[in-house]
Amino acid sequence: MNLAHTTYSGGDTSLFESISNDIVEKGYSIRPYALPEDLTCLLLQHIIELPTDKFKRAGIGRAKGHMINDFIRTDEISWITHNNPASCAWIKWTESLQAYLNRRLFLGLFSFESHFAHYAKGDFYKRHKDAFKGEGNRVLSVVVYLNQQWSADDGGELVIYDKKSRISTVVDNSQIKVIPSFGTIVIFLSEEFPHEVLPAKRDRYSIAGWFRLNNSIANNIDPPS
Repeated sequence: MNLAHTTYSGGDTSLFESISNDIVEKGYSIRPYALPEDLTCLLLQHIIELPTDKFKRAGIGRAKGHMINDFIRTDEISWITHNNPASCAWIKWTESLQAYLNRRLFLGLFSFESHFAHYAKGDFYKRHKDAFKGEGNRVLSVVVYLNQQWSADDGGELVIYDKKSRISTVVDNSQIKVIPSFGTIVIFLSEEFPHEVLPAKRDRYSIAGWFRLNNSIANNIDPPS
């Protein structure tokens, strides 16, 4: 099967419906081991084989405000484009998700940008938001994890802060902790949820992406950057 030409739209209808319901009810969705396994394996193989020079130190801010800050984050990233079968298969899957969410929730999602992320042992990303009200056009944040046989002892959890959450087995003082296990999908409203990545005890691989609105001005399309 050629994954680069697969949309996954049919087989993921129930998954997309569950994600939609979660977003309406809670503003976030956590779906363990939910990304199609063949796609997850393809993405993991690709990220492991990426040359080290394809990864760049991640910064904070955008455009002229972009800067490296070791106090805030220490991971490395590689932006995803249509230049290999794994990335093309991933982009097609997100296009199917985007179409479903727009049809179901009328979100007006216009485009998607994403990157591979590598957290070496000890790397972290302090508490932050992906977007601020009135200052950006990121609507939904998407995270997918590519780590096989990951246990709670390996660290590297994603922590989502939700003041509205009730205490449960995964929530402690409004902190929702997500183990970055193979194929786990996390989606949340970009403006609503502060989050952070705790230090990992071994190499940690993921994809982070954002569905965006269209901020075009005078017919000049605002592309992801």
